[in-house]
Amino acid sequence: MIGIRRIALPGRVVADLEELTARIPSGDTKEARRLWRVSRAVRRSLRAGLDIMAAGRGYCMYCGDGLGSTVDHFEPIARNPGRAFDWLNHVLACEYCNSHHKRDLFPVDEDGNSLLIDPTAEDPLEHLFLVLSIGTYRALTEKGEQTIEVCGLNRAQLARGRETAVNQVSALVMGWWAARELGDDVKRRAMVWTLLDQPHADVLHAMLRQAGMPGARAVFRADDELIDLLRAPELAEDLQLSGGAV
Repeated sequence: MIGIRRIALPGRVVADLEELTARIPSGDTKEARRLWRVSRAVRRSLRAGLDIMAAGRGYCMYCGDGLGSTVDHFEPIARNPGRAFDWLNHVLACEYCNSHHKRDLFPVDEDGNSLLIDPTAEDPLEHLFLVLSIGTYRALTEKGEQTIEVCGLNRAQLARGRETAVNQVSALVMGWWAARELGDDVKRRAMVWTLLDQPHADVLHAMLRQAGMPGARAVFRADDELIDLLRAPELAEDLQLSGGAV
């Protein structure tokens, strides 16, 4: 899971969302669901905005692996029907995360505050630590623990995918540097684009962060060249110029 920068919607879409919200009677889950179901044009507009925000080719904002195929209500309609058309409450999710894991689950603390990480409003890496050697998350906070459980972030297929992504990111970073040294801007940009387009963007984010931490040599098995390249300001600059929020 990575942090996602939420964009502003066009004024006409905002107006439509406000109008639909006003039509939902207080606490009326049934009517909120009905309006959501029939408001196809609004759903398409929301999906378009989320596609722009999402990593790579529109990957799920929870697992980062599957392509986002559904607009998920972060706080479920069943809990808060008044947020059915709240732009700040919409997340792009794959069908597997949405239907088999998160569903209508929404743990809260004793004050009613969410115990799920909202990737569009906070940095998930403040709550989660990705153990790169095995591809699984370790919770740093209660919110991290609940998010791992509810979203199934440590399911076996995701862990395997992250393990593979570590090797892919390492190879791409090495390829980026080689192209840069040769002055091959076409290949250099291709390496950066591939880094940003592949699934499991959380692996790239975690590697960049952990390369700057004490103990980096243990994490990266004393691969000092890779550590230096992950720390290189030139890599950060290229990723930013290519649209990567890293």
